[in-house]
Amino acid sequence: MNARSQFAKAAGALLASILALTACAPAATPAPATSAPDATEAPSTEPVTITYLVDDRPESIASAESLAAAFQAKYPHITVQIETRGQGSDGDNIVKTRLATGEMSDVFAYNSGSLFQALNPAQNLADLTDEPFVANTAEAFFPTVSAGGRIYGAPNGTATGGGILYNKKVYEQLGLSVPTTWAEFAANNEKIKEAGITPVIATYGDTWTSQLFVLADYYNVEVSVPTFADDYTNNKAKYATIPAAIKGFQYLQEGFEKGWYQADFATDKLDKGVQMLAEGTGAHYPMLTFVLGAVAAQYPDKVNDLGFFGVPGDDAATSGATIWVAGGVYIPQTTQHLAEAKLFVNFIASVEGSDAITAAVPPTGPYMIKGVELPDTALPAVKDVAAYIDSGKSGPALEFVSPIKGPSLEQICVAIGSGQMTAEDGAKAYDEDVKKQAQQLGLPGWDD
Repeated sequence: MNARSQFAKAAGALLASILALTACAPAATPAPATSAPDATEAPSTEPVTITYLVDDRPESIASAESLAAAFQAKYPHITVQIETRGQGSDGDNIVKTRLATGEMSDVFAYNSGSLFQALNPAQNLADLTDEPFVANTAEAFFPTVSAGGRIYGAPNGTATGGGILYNKKVYEQLGLSVPTTWAEFAANNEKIKEAGITPVIATYGDTWTSQLFVLADYYNVEVSVPTFADDYTNNKAKYATIPAAIKGFQYLQEGFEKGWYQADFATDKLDKGVQMLAEGTGAHYPMLTFVLGAVAAQYPDKVNDLGFFGVPGDDAATSGATIWVAGGVYIPQTTQHLAEAKLFVNFIASVEGSDAITAAVPPTGPYMIKGVELPDTALPAVKDVAAYIDSGKSGPALEFVSPIKGPSLEQICVAIGSGQMTAEDGAKAYDEDVKKQAQQLGLPGWDD
């Protein structure tokens, strides 16, 4: 099965299975299991230290530490040493460099989907197709961590919503309603601005955060152009020439031109955005719901003040939200402790591992592990995401239905959102960026 067909398969299966894992039959896999090891028995009782690389967000570190503690309690002869890396393109480069130089940690957390494909998994990662966690995982997850019909990753944490986190108290104070069209969203922003509150928080000091207006608008693109993912993968659709696709770039430009962003948006970072949202000095934050973990940790008395809605489109009748599949955990082929690393990966992708993550960070979406359900105490914004999924008004982000995601998108979005580039020029630049990525992946139809 090639990369394109694997990703296309994910689109149909993802949202039907993501909230019904306890009822799922054993997951189908790209290849049948042969001699899966017993995940409950350690391969050896000799003392071993393995390393685990995660990004440097506080909630990622907290989750990793909780996982390590629970795993070490079960296997006291195995020590898990946590390592951290940056986020965004800097973090991507660290992962790729360490894989290329043979210096990768024994286990590492990274994106699933298109960014996973760029790691050249068959060459760099250990094959996990026959591991026990496969039978306990939602089938829809596997196309996002598979290449050549083999599985190379296990789910880590929850799926998340991509869209607009908003402060409900600001909405109540100003008598606003959740928008279901972009026009309503723009009108809300003007009222918020008049009240002296930042309408839209932008944190371009962490460049990756600039992408959400584009990436989280994909549900609307798919509604308008149902064949976009396939056409895009086959070099038949461009952001610059498809009116529905370019809108995310136009939203960035509109926000700058209308003064929706705070004064220091060009240098503010994620932690500042989280603070503004929690304290209500900013009303909206285009973001993934995983940041709710940071809000819960830093502003526990404010986290229930936050809600979520999808990036609004043109038609209220088709209003929905874009969903990100859970990230993955992987093992490099260069590990010297393969058996212990596999044991840790199987633990992460288990009910026990999910419980350890939940103990450290409140769930920011549904888990993809069978037998794990969202607690009744789930955060309001997480329930908002679940409501989109339950109502059938959600779909996976483009990076989970196409293997292509250009590496320069965040820099292009920063340039547009800062007034340095128009939406039209930015979309054209991204189409060129995507072309390079597709050619590196060897996809057909991209030779010109």
